[in-house]
Amino acid sequence: MFLEVRDLHSYYGKSHILQGVDLNLDRGETVCLLGRNGVGKTTTLKSIMGMVRPASGKVLLDTEDLVGRLPYQIARLGVGLVPEDRRILPSLTVHENLLIGMKPAAEPKDPDQKVWDPDRVYRIFSSLDHRRDHMGNQLSGGEQQMLSVARTLMGNPRLLLIDEPTEGLAPLLVKAVTEMLKDIQRSGVTILLVEQNLKAAIEVATRFYVMSKGKIVFEGDRQALDAAVEVRSRYLEV
Repeated sequence: MFLEVRDLHSYYGKSHILQGVDLNLDRGETVCLLGRNGVGKTTTLKSIMGMVRPASGKVLLDTEDLVGRLPYQIARLGVGLVPEDRRILPSLTVHENLLIGMKPAAEPKDPDQKVWDPDRVYRIFSSLDHRRDHMGNQLSGGEQQMLSVARTLMGNPRLLLIDEPTEGLAPLLVKAVTEMLKDIQRSGVTILLVEQNLKAAIEVATRFYVMSKGKIVFEGDRQALDAAVEVRSRYLEV
């Protein structure tokens, strides 16, 4: 098991947000955490990343417990977070935003395994290549999302946490973002994706967790999720 979250409990003040969350990912897998707003999906990512310190439970990355470590320490172990609000620096160019995220790989690489650098990023994110000298505030919403993902990849993460990448995007941009995620998936990066757009999630992920009120209420592959009519109706559909 590459990532294992065991009985995770997290609070905001006295509010008990995560109430015993369990999930796991194998190396190279793309898994999606689904659910409505306010059920604890983003808190799950922040708890893995150390931005919210869990009250109890374990977050094991290759059997090493991340709980109690600071975010920069977790990043050095090979975890990268793409935040929901993107956090593009508007006064810097696309290229300068990319360079901010650059850091060495967290572990020795196979000589045949390529690291993420600007050249590789621009090959995969061709729209950013054409905009590399544009300022961050001159990008569309879809381009900002791609830049946020690309900047995180420049840190050469083993595990990529992505929070709501299609939120607020037009259908054509949603398609572009899902294709981008497929490209990253093919590169071998392990991805834990938080998403509300079920159609987009199914395009990318191979396994799914559904969350409600701080708890996991469903786990399964695409076929199982498709068959779980009551789960989709109760916890996902409007």
